[in-house]
Amino acid sequence: MKKQITLTITLLFTSLIFAQKMKIIDGNFDFIKGQKEINVEFNYDNLKLFKDNLTNKEYVEQRSADLEEKGKGKGKAWKKTWEASREIIYAPKFIELMNRDLYEKQGITFEEGLTEAKYTLTVDVVWIYPGWNAAVMRQPAKLSTVLKFVETANRDNVALEITSQNAPGNRFGGTFSNEDRIGEGFAKTGKTLSKLIMKKAF
Repeated sequence: MKKQITLTITLLFTSLIFAQKMKIIDGNFDFIKGQKEINVEFNYDNLKLFKDNLTNKEYVEQRSADLEEKGKGKGKAWKKTWEASREIIYAPKFIELMNRDLYEKQGITFEEGLTEAKYTLTVDVVWIYPGWNAAVMRQPAKLSTVLKFVETANRDNVALEITSQNAPGNRFGGTFSNEDRIGEGFAKTGKTLSKLIMKKAF
């Protein structure tokens, strides 16, 4: 019993160590006022995973091979889920939480495909730790991104750049799905960024 309590405390402490950190690298929030819509784009070209900094290709190959050994077709099925999660989980979670404050309180819409919007928010996903769940114990996912607000017509003109490190991702009650945990990391990033904008711009 004491061992179990110690492990639980250790995991909680670890989670606190890896708390999300947002840092303003360049620019300010002045451009936000007066905007009614902002385009959102997600980029995974620089993505690394786990402490080993695996590329997405390396991770997919290793994970697919491991699952195929456990059952024919499992690796291929997982690969489809992993790739589809960017569109059906990660982007919607981020955008939903961005709009929760900024659209409902300030009337600013964040959405993909708004090519006529003056500004574009680029979400460069640079690091993911999927976390794990062993029922009794679990570790949340962690997500690091570079968030840039650029002029849509001139991407070299950066109005604001922010780094977000180790955004935690986990569902209440836990989940055995890596993709769901990562999705909550995107939700946390969107929520924290929207609150930062609310604080600094309005």
